[in-house]
Amino acid sequence: MRKNSVLTILLVLVVVLLLGWLVYQLPAVNSRLSWRIDFAMAYLRGVLDPVEAVPTALPQTQEAMPVATKTPLPPPTLAPPTPTMVLSPTPAPSPTPLPAKVSLPPPLYEKQDMNNCGPAALTMYLRFYGWEGDQTSITDLVKPFREDRNVNVEELDYYVRTRVGWLTIDYRVGGDLELLKNFLAAGIPVMIEESFYFEEPYWPNDDLWAAHYQLLTGYDEAAQTFTGQDSFHGPDQLIDYQRLDQDWQVFNRVYILIYPPQQESIVKAILGPNTDPDTNRQHALDIARAESEADPQNAYAWFNLGTNLVYFENYLQATIAYDKARQLGLPQRMFRYQFGPFIAYFHSGKTDEVLALTEYALKITPNSEEAWLWQGWALYRQGDSRQATDAFERALEENPTYLDAQYALDFVRSQ
Repeated sequence: MRKNSVLTILLVLVVVLLLGWLVYQLPAVNSRLSWRIDFAMAYLRGVLDPVEAVPTALPQTQEAMPVATKTPLPPPTLAPPTPTMVLSPTPAPSPTPLPAKVSLPPPLYEKQDMNNCGPAALTMYLRFYGWEGDQTSITDLVKPFREDRNVNVEELDYYVRTRVGWLTIDYRVGGDLELLKNFLAAGIPVMIEESFYFEEPYWPNDDLWAAHYQLLTGYDEAAQTFTGQDSFHGPDQLIDYQRLDQDWQVFNRVYILIYPPQQESIVKAILGPNTDPDTNRQHALDIARAESEADPQNAYAWFNLGTNLVYFENYLQATIAYDKARQLGLPQRMFRYQFGPFIAYFHSGKTDEVLALTEYALKITPNSEEAWLWQGWALYRQGDSRQATDAFERALEENPTYLDAQYALDFVRSQ
């Protein structure tokens, strides 16, 4: 009798669990509960393995660069930086003064899904030009898994180029407020990446900092505010000029431009010399250098300096800038969104630094395909091809469309 009772209880538990799992698969239920489960798991990890500050540079980590006949990463073809660092403002497109206020027609609002500010903001941007899709249309390509916490600018750029070819997309760095206003006055919204703060901690000692995409559709000189279509906070958000620039600096003041081909001449006139990507990057490098000299305690200025040096393959100098940024203190989630330090330390032969930073990044974001990729390259540099392969495969598991991980896997397997 007792045995039958135990079997009955077990059967009921199995049925309840099965029903619960089936209910969880319903889209309406999944969308409401999955982020709570994600939150609970992140908090539990933080309790079991507490999150500390971003690690500072390791002592005596300079390693000799290995001699190799093949390089695991094909170097980009880039012009070297010019020796003279002169900070030059973005030229105005014409002597015509800007209007005191601009308010572009706001697109149909899109509330972001979990970890989805990039696709949601891009959805609104594309709707401004009559596109009829939604954020799911974008995530299906660039972010197959809902739990993926980061969508890079390059991924958004790829989507527009391959799926919305009747529009042109460009992005540049080192922007300023006047540049944003010039584009808005020309009738072109601008999308930027900036800082964001959570309302509740995801783990004990959480600094609450994260990244966020913002679509700007207007400005008001009298009020000193921009108007943002914010996928998290709501439409028509008023953003103070100074606060926007402060939050924008963290991401090298990157700005994304989407426009119909007939507006190309307008865009080029506003960009001026920054139309050329290398010239634009040199401009951003000049800005970062000037800001790090003017305020040596600004960690983001040093970080941007390192990132712009990486663009020009000046990796050793980039590691010095990144070391300084880490010493001053960076947000816990910084390496969820920006990966220049992985590249700089790897190419400078500082493999231990790459491993230290990727391990920290994966502690914060276990499903970061970029961190898995660079951990794999560091392990390969150390001669551990098996674990490197495992890391590359994990990167592809987290994002099956990640071409850099596929290249890495193919490269290691070919050796």
